[in-house]
Amino acid sequence: MTAPTPAPPGPRVRPATPDDAAAVCALLNEVDLLEIGRPDTELAEVQADLKHPEVDLEHDSWLLFEGARLIGYGLLWDDSGGERIDIDHYILPGRLPGALHLFDVMEARAAARAAANGASRAVVHLHLTLAPTMDLPALRDRGWKPVRRYNVMTRQLSAEADVLPAPPPGVTLRPCLEEADRRRAHAILQEAMTEHFDFQYRTYPQWLDDIDAGRVDWSLIWIAHVDGIGDAAMLRTHDDRASMAWIGNLAVLRQARGRGLGSHLLRYGFGHYATLGRDRVGLGVDTDNTSNALALYERHGMTLDFGVDTWELTLPVTRG
Repeated sequence: MTAPTPAPPGPRVRPATPDDAAAVCALLNEVDLLEIGRPDTELAEVQADLKHPEVDLEHDSWLLFEGARLIGYGLLWDDSGGERIDIDHYILPGRLPGALHLFDVMEARAAARAAANGASRAVVHLHLTLAPTMDLPALRDRGWKPVRRYNVMTRQLSAEADVLPAPPPGVTLRPCLEEADRRRAHAILQEAMTEHFDFQYRTYPQWLDDIDAGRVDWSLIWIAHVDGIGDAAMLRTHDDRASMAWIGNLAVLRQARGRGLGSHLLRYGFGHYATLGRDRVGLGVDTDNTSNALALYERHGMTLDFGVDTWELTLPVTRG
């Protein structure tokens, strides 16, 4: 463990409140512009984070200021109820002392949360782009290491080329307009993702909180039914990003794989958004995904937009 970094002279830290959403969004877009070349954070995403019922803003959020200027932001997530703790850490460049101070307080909080969960250690995860504003040698010096890479992939859409595909034999799609179908989509997702890296089981109410269900357009989430198998796959998308339509989840149950369901759902999403007039669609994928999802997306014309590494730190915990 490195020695704690004292709060640098001048900057101050305080917890976030829901009223800080616009300022946090502006900071994240400033970081986006530096890291990926464009602002890519929507205000509604930040608002959803700051109102999530599992986030204790008083203890699990941090705003770092230089005078009145917001220069850093941190948020901690405890989805596992065990040793796994996730953090978000954003900092403007050239503020290494402030960045390290945020890591000090966030790592201490992560260890405390894992201890409260009864875990013997804290396994902390953080997602960073491949060219982040954070100083990576300083991060490695703290014991962090990259353990997984995700690709954000995109594809151009056109109404002429991307028409709604005919379904494979015995396959029908339906949108999740009824409560029973929303619960079924959740169940398919949880079962299909069990073997995936970083998967944390979420109950139905937790999932609704995670996707900010109050503003979800359920007509953009579909279930695929396969004759002889039943409901076997789901596609969750949303249309609330200015830069592109977004595919949040594509999940196929193990017993239904190899039938072209993933390809059909992907092409259906392309066609649907092309019909709506969107010219671009994106998604994120684990490059080591055991279901070979990366190859599926590449086969259908999706290309790399930018990469994101998952960084990991293991901390001992002390229980009083």
